[in-house]
Amino acid sequence: MALELHTHEGGARGDEELRALWRRFKASGDPTARERLILTYAPLVKFVAGRMRSALPAHVEESDLISYGLVGLIGAVERFDPDRGVKFETYAVSRIKGAVIDELRHQDWVPRSVRSMAREIERNASELEHRLQRVPSDAELAEALEMGVGELHETLTQISNSSIVALDDMWAVGADSDALALIDTIGDIRAADPASDLDSHETRDALGDAIARLPEREKIVIALYYYDGLTLREIGEVLGVTESRVSQLHTKAVLRLRGSVRAGARSVADPADSAA
Repeated sequence: MALELHTHEGGARGDEELRALWRRFKASGDPTARERLILTYAPLVKFVAGRMRSALPAHVEESDLISYGLVGLIGAVERFDPDRGVKFETYAVSRIKGAVIDELRHQDWVPRSVRSMAREIERNASELEHRLQRVPSDAELAEALEMGVGELHETLTQISNSSIVALDDMWAVGADSDALALIDTIGDIRAADPASDLDSHETRDALGDAIARLPEREKIVIALYYYDGLTLREIGEVLGVTESRVSQLHTKAVLRLRGSVRAGARSVADPADSAA
């Protein structure tokens, strides 16, 4: 889902004036050019905040997310290099999202009990999949967790409020690998470190294999949400289910992926365990 930005002049003239603003700001740090650039790209903040808001608890205000995101936008404007051939919108969305996530984490709005239960579901799902050699059913997962299926679904709904940061957790592909955010497995054309690039490819391959093993509906949810940019409500309309059910499917998929990638990381770190 692309977000198009237009200057009020429109067309080629507007594009040229925007390029002139970038040249002026980068050449001299002109505060007027900086302010105009921030105002021009401000709709990006509202776009990102709106997308993130749907996965957050009711007490989190969109206006707060916009405030956090503006910090990311300002940082993006100040650090962006127009000569690298990367679209500013692509660069800025990542910075805006990162600023929002950093602030939410700083506030620690997810209860510790919810984080703990997410880890339990993740661990049990991974162990069951390894033992059964297939994706466990909700009933099997609930039994392993010593809870009913209804309680599992209710727990997944609670955990879904924290799923916005799930792909931002840090991972290590091998024993000697640097930590890597899962979201960073999407190739960065500015990256120059071959070792980091190798880690990225290995993690991306592991993630791709894990996605391929997901049940069909969870696979569809992941594809529509992360690749096509649909909201949970829009995905529900596609699948013919409620937004709440899509949220549960999304949370289960993310927890399965986390468990699969972490299990893969452990086997790479200790091949003897994997052979055993």
